[in-house]
Amino acid sequence: IKDESQRLLGITGELLDLTQVESGKINLAFEAVSPIQIIDYASMAVGFQAQQKSIEFQIDLAPALPQVWADAEKTAWVLVNLLTNAIRYSEVQSKILISVVQEQNQVVFGVQDFGKGIEAKYLDRIFDKYFQAPNSPKGTGLGLAIAKQFIEAQQWQIQVKSEFGQGAIFQFSLPIYQG
Repeated sequence: IKDESQRLLGITGELLDLTQVESGKINLAFEAVSPIQIIDYASMAVGFQAQQKSIEFQIDLAPALPQVWADAEKTAWVLVNLLTNAIRYSEVQSKILISVVQEQNQVVFGVQDFGKGIEAKYLDRIFDKYFQAPNSPKGTGLGLAIAKQFIEAQQWQIQVKSEFGQGAIFQFSLPIYQG
């Protein structure tokens, strides 16, 4: 009963987030934020889940990363969601690569797992509401849809690359703070 209550509470929270985004009433609090702060927060938030499966985070940061102009809370939520999914789809005693690089006027965050990957026929639907690939672990099918909405509300983009059997890499970009 406790597990089911927690699952329903999670679904309710995700539906509320999605409703805010879709109605255009999402409140974004833009600020200059360090990519490292976002990574530290997100990796700590899912650290226990990773420990449960003996998964190691390998963090690859480009040197001298600039601050980004973003809603730190919503961006951290996106990263937490991507890491949670990567943990869910990773084998026990594996690793997840978190990368951050600067590309021209943006900073690109990446989360790569080495699980089973996503079949090509599902890649164009992976960010759709309620979509779950067949034989996927149980979830709501809302997390990636909300993540996409949060990133697009900040006027940037999120994408996935995957080959079935080779894992997946999710990337999103944010603008460099121009101060």
